[in-house]
Formats: sequence, structure tokens, C-alpha cells
Amino acid sequence: MTALVTGAGSGIGEAIALRLARDGHRVAVNDLHLEAAQNTAARINAAGGQARAYAADVSDEASVAAMMDRVRAEMGAPGILVNNAGFGHQALFLDIAPADFDRIFAVHVRGTFLMTRACLPAMLERGAGHVVNVASQLGQIGGVELAHYSGAKAAIIGLTKSLAREVSARGVRVNAVAPGPINTPLVRALSEEWKREKRAGLPLGRFGEPEEVAGAVSFLVSPDAALFVGQTLGPNSGDVML
Repeated sequence: MTALVTGAGSGIGEAIALRLARDGHRVAVNDLHLEAAQNTAARINAAGGQARAYAADVSDEASVAAMMDRVRAEMGAPGILVNNAGFGHQALFLDIAPADFDRIFAVHVRGTFLMTRACLPAMLERGAGHVVNVASQLGQIGGVELAHYSGAKAAIIGLTKSLAREVSARGVRVNAVAPGPINTPLVRALSEEWKREKRAGLPLGRFGEPEEVAGAVSFLVSPDAALFVGQTLGPNSGDVML
């Protein structure tokens, strides 16, 4: 089966792409930057997997359409979509510029919408498919200096639940993962004060690793997760307990 992972040039997305390849899936590796996508695809291919790299801005409809034309022609219609593309931006609420707010929602929320809209018809026609949206525990509890990021991730969780109610009976399972702080470039870019205080408040006492999130995604697209519909799994070091 072909799996398409957005934002897979580094961090959590890269780990997900590598894990799905080890699980036996062909992987379409997307990133905004072609070189980053190529590096991940090269790692997969070197390990004996099958991957191709695709550059696209998931917030841009034309860019998504052009990429999807290539993916379908070269790898077949994806049966697995992982909406992971995103970025972080830290600022107090009154210091968030409208342009920063708009860009956060464009990439995280509009990007999830556009990518899912592009992949869903083939899944429904096939009567089988998986969509996994990467949210964040901040979409459940909020975060100081991260109101726009938290709001976007909360929107993704709501979108996940709504779409799951629409399409689950037609064979497409939609779920989400809401990681806590993970050792990625996105989290490393946050202030040292924020990271120190956050780490101290985690019951596990540490941030997670990208591979630990990838394991949750691997589970959600496996037969073992057949009863998981519209769920949000929380690999978050105990930051959120539901």
C-alpha cells in the first residue's frame, strides 16, 4: 500500500515515513523543501524500502494538485495519508501578527483539509483507507505563547472527529495523534525557559522521541486498530491524561 506522509523531511514526519516503510508500505515523502524529502526517501531506499520524494506546499491548492498527479502516476493512489506538515511559532497572544496567525492555520488546518480532500475520493472508491492527522496535546490543553498553534491543533482534532463520523462506515478510518513535546527541530526552537518548565511538569520527566510517535501512527493504520475511529492517541509523556 502507498502511504503519503507530509512534512516528512525531518522530525516526526521523517520518523513516521521510515516506520511505515519498515512496515512494508511504499512511501511518498512530502516536504516543502525537496532536498529534505529526498534525504528521507534516500534513507528508506537504502534500507530496502520503496520511496519517492515530492516537494509541495500543503496549504496551496495548486501545489497539492500537482503533487498528487505525480504521486498517483508514479506510486498509485495513497491508501494511507498522514497529515503531519507543520511548524511552530512562539509569541504572546498580543504579539502574534495576523500574518503569523494566518500562516499557522494555513499550513496546519488548511493543509490537512486540502491533502485529505485530494486523497479521500480514491479511498472511498476502494472502500478502504487510513487518514492520520498529527495534532498536539496543546490542542487539548492550550499553551502559553502558543495560542495560534494550539488553536490550529484543536481544529485538527475537531476535523478528525467530524470526518470519522462521515466516512468510517465506508471503510476509511480517520484518527489523530496528539504528541507532547518531542525532541524535534520544532521543539528545540522554543525558548530554553519554556522547555525547562515544560519538562519539569511532565509525569514521565522527559520529552518524547519521534520514533515513539511513529509507533502510534503505525498502530493506527494496522489491523490491530480496527475499532479506533475518530480517536486521538496521546504520546505525550503524561502531559494529558484522558
